[in-house]
Amino acid sequence: MTTRTERVTVSDGAFDMPVWLPASGRGPGILLIQEVWGVGPYIRKVGEDLAALGYVVGAPELFWRLHEHWEGAHDDAGLAASLDLASRFDFERGVEDSAAALGHLRGLPEVAGRAGTFGICLGGSIGYMLGARGLPDAVVAFYGSAIPDATDLMDSVRAPLLCVFGGSDPYIPRDKVAKVEEAAAGRPGVEVRVYEKAGHAFHNHLAPRFHDPEYAPRAWEAATTFLSRHLPVT
Repeated sequence: MTTRTERVTVSDGAFDMPVWLPASGRGPGILLIQEVWGVGPYIRKVGEDLAALGYVVGAPELFWRLHEHWEGAHDDAGLAASLDLASRFDFERGVEDSAAALGHLRGLPEVAGRAGTFGICLGGSIGYMLGARGLPDAVVAFYGSAIPDATDLMDSVRAPLLCVFGGSDPYIPRDKVAKVEEAAAGRPGVEVRVYEKAGHAFHNHLAPRFHDPEYAPRAWEAATTFLSRHLPVT
């Protein structure tokens, strides 16, 4: 698999965006938006898996103003350090950086026109906000904690939207997930998948305290099926 690192320039600096190319060398784009552990081994694995499906994948390093090239360890200390960084992260700037990264991704010669987002945890929230701006062509959001309090923006999300949650997520209470389900009800192109026994970050195979080997593959299948319908590889 071919990989490289692009440099995305914004008004106050620049940051890295690793890119994974499919075997064909060309395909739709996916902006893979990080969780609190940064663009580390888990995100790189997701990038590789999406590229293997035929997508050109870019994962912007959004913590660059706080700690360039941050990769939090998947242990208690690494989680604490990652959450500390996340608490100091400027969310609105992160949305702006992600919008710039999506524009950069679209401009790559290997990207065949359309481009969507696949956001995880923090990235799920950011991807949803990009959707509300009308920027991606499809939005996949895994357990985005900001979504339940921003359901009023769903009217502005014109692209197909998939929201995935764990019904036993201690960071996103079930009653908040229900707000997303209620907002999505009857909306064409909007899907909400709730895996009732799963917690937070359950797709992350490198986080033993979070990973759920039963529900992780189900969520991945739901996401890739959604992408195949709304961002097909031709």
